[in-house]
Amino acid sequence: MSEKKITSSRRHHLKSVLLGIAKDLLEKEAAKVITDKEAYMAEHCHPLSLPGSVQELQDLCKKLHQDIDRIDEERYDLEVKVNKADKEIEDLKIKVIDLKGKFKKPTLRKVRMSADQMLQALLGSKHKVSLDLRANLKQVKKEVKEEPAEVGDWRKNIEDKAGMDGRKKMFEGEA
Repeated sequence: MSEKKITSSRRHHLKSVLLGIAKDLLEKEAAKVITDKEAYMAEHCHPLSLPGSVQELQDLCKKLHQDIDRIDEERYDLEVKVNKADKEIEDLKIKVIDLKGKFKKPTLRKVRMSADQMLQALLGSKHKVSLDLRANLKQVKKEVKEEPAEVGDWRKNIEDKAGMDGRKKMFEGEA
């Protein structure tokens, strides 16, 4: 299918129409919330009539305090139910993610760590393990090379081989 591009003026017009519709819907919803609140208050809250005597006024205050306590208990119970439901939802989300098996793999960084630090990270800080890599190695004795018995003066050796005569002697001696 060939897709036609919408011109910027057409896109702007459509956007303004959508925003106008959304604004009208929000206004209607706000008005509905206000009317629902007024209806609820009219149904559940009776008009306040103040009595003339002190005793009747005290009885009214006691009744209002009892109503407040009852409403607070209901609010607390509802909050507990909502928190419990939220926790169950989070647990179910985690289970769904586990069942899908799609995990975002974090990017790994190269970390320089000694063997002791690695063991401490793996085993925890309670275990003090030191890794001495040289402890289990075999001990090897080094052989001492014997030096040649005759060590002559190096200056004599150079004087003997100096010049063409010395070179002839060297080749004659080898052949």
